Amino acid sequence: MQSSRRRFLQTSAGLGLGAGLAPLAAQAPDGSGTAPRVANVQLAISTYSYWHFRGPKVTVSTVIERAGKLGIAGVDVLHRQMDIPEKEPLTAAHRSHLAELKRHAFRHGVSLCCLSIHQDFVDPDPAVRRQQVEHTLKCIEIAYALGIPMLRINSGRWNTIQSFDDLMKARGIEPILPGFTEDDGFKWCAECLEQCLAKAAECGVMLAVENHWGLTRTPEGLLRLAAAVPSPWVGVLMDTGNFLEDPYDKLVAIAPKTVFVQAKAYPGGGEWYTLDLDYPRIARILGAAGYQGWVSLEMEGKEDPEIAVPKSLEVLRRAFAG
Repeated sequence: MQSSRRRFLQTSAGLGLGAGLAPLAAQAPDGSGTAPRVANVQLAISTYSYWHFRGPKVTVSTVIERAGKLGIAGVDVLHRQMDIPEKEPLTAAHRSHLAELKRHAFRHGVSLCCLSIHQDFVDPDPAVRRQQVEHTLKCIEIAYALGIPMLRINSGRWNTIQSFDDLMKARGIEPILPGFTEDDGFKWCAECLEQCLAKAAECGVMLAVENHWGLTRTPEGLLRLAAAVPSPWVGVLMDTGNFLEDPYDKLVAIAPKTVFVQAKAYPGGGEWYTLDLDYPRIARILGAAGYQGWVSLEMEGKEDPEIAVPKSLEVLRRAFAG
């Protein structure tokens, strides 16, 4: 029996059946074990890669099909891109659509790994903040119905610059609402997140706060908010393209708290800006922090996504292969 087991293991190794397993220790070329470790990840595609809020929507079902054909394990769903109303309460028809979408992903061998939503907790009006909490609670239900274990959360922003195009021209920096302070904004955000924790725990859905515009534009702001809500159901989402200047030290700062990664790429030039990101370096940053999880491509370039998405995925594959 023992000799049969040894023969099986030897044959398996020869066939490469263990190729998907991470090595126990990163090895330098001289075998010293001191080579930088890269993160052990699964790749996903954000539905946003095929639709940048411009022109007709590309359906989530279509992106699931593309991911299946490309052999990509996961799809990161942009809530605004779904074929149900963004702001209305869930109906029986909406729940039926979610069930069909979940089945569609299963039939294509794809995991739905993240639901990226839009909400904004930075508002002095308690009634407005409560509406945003209710929207987030509904989105936790949507994630649960789809079998998605994580919700992408924004902190929100002061909205003193109304146009997003103008906000990007200002490099994401906007004035604080007159009469208030940043401390007010962080307090509102923390209180709103706390109101979502019970539902998140009940449904088994992580709340991952992104380094997005507004209060979490800096690593200090992002980590401050995460620390204000010390819960196993709250983590940090690293967007590799949202630190516009000198990103790498900032990515190092947030990597230990990161539970999900959205990886920007800009083939054909970005919609609002273009960054030349060093993904082998980012892979080492995540590896040094012990990250094991999803890396979701957000292709934000103007090139045809049918060409740009596979090309960008290859960049990520090479980077995370070490």
